[in-house]
Amino acid sequence: MKVPEEIISFFKERDDFLIATHINPEGDALGSSISLSMALESIGKRVIVYDRDPVPYLYRFLPGHERFTNSISNLYGISNLILLDCNTPERADLNDFVKENQPFTAIIDHHETEREFGDLKWVVPSASATGQMIFHLIKAMGVEISKDMATNLYTAIAIDTGTFRYSNTDATTLMDASELIRAGADPALVSTSLYDMWSRGRFELLILTLNTIEIRDGIAITSVTREMFQRTGTDAADTENFANFPRMMADVKISAFFREIEDGWKVSLRSKGEINVARIAETFGGGGHRNAAGYKIKGNLEEAKESLLREASKTMNCP
Repeated sequence: MKVPEEIISFFKERDDFLIATHINPEGDALGSSISLSMALESIGKRVIVYDRDPVPYLYRFLPGHERFTNSISNLYGISNLILLDCNTPERADLNDFVKENQPFTAIIDHHETEREFGDLKWVVPSASATGQMIFHLIKAMGVEISKDMATNLYTAIAIDTGTFRYSNTDATTLMDASELIRAGADPALVSTSLYDMWSRGRFELLILTLNTIEIRDGIAITSVTREMFQRTGTDAADTENFANFPRMMADVKISAFFREIEDGWKVSLRSKGEINVARIAETFGGGGHRNAAGYKIKGNLEEAKESLLREASKTMNCP
């Protein structure tokens, strides 16, 4: 993967950086942000790492997870903003900060749905993860990948490839993962931390979620309500990967997971093969990848489901 010269120059020539990623961060967003901050600090840069939401307990095995701040007051005085794994300040809940401070902004992302925002953009939809892009960026800057960086970057790539099971896994992905293992990443530790350390409440929440399943014309729909969170003592972070479970069934082409939020529903879409759920998400103002996308929608659950089914039918019937 070739890193644009203007991206390398941006990091080498400037001295202070605010790294921010999307709300409700997952492994790619977290691992990319932490590893880039470590690399920049190793060459004498001032770095602040921001996310509005706390690091989910699932990812607190990542070395450096405590670097994140969720205090806006800590961000002022930084002149360069890097949005990782997202492409607008709205996705990071930084609209007001950007309007007030007018920082120079760089976008580093691998989502298909691009936006106009950003002074400098490096967007590679073919990358398996933003973490893979950061891996190549750190090397292009001449920074040695430490064990802690390797653990974060390996986790980032593993999460977005379904631990190397999804169609975005190619030879380069596996070679990069191999290099990260040589640099100190422990695949067994990462896999155990991600998949074998569930709380009892999270497991109970999954059972409740799977009991909501409806399958219509190859589309599996599941949902989680706020009452279900309260009943199991869990929160939004515990639903990571829930959208993928129904996709395991051979006759399911799209899995749609509805999570209740304050003013409606957060919808996570997963698909198989050539079915492009990013198209569906875009019609509702969201976005993502061909096989993994999402959006928010207001209204009651039944109305939200019917809206999805209408749009999904159009997409599934398109050549």
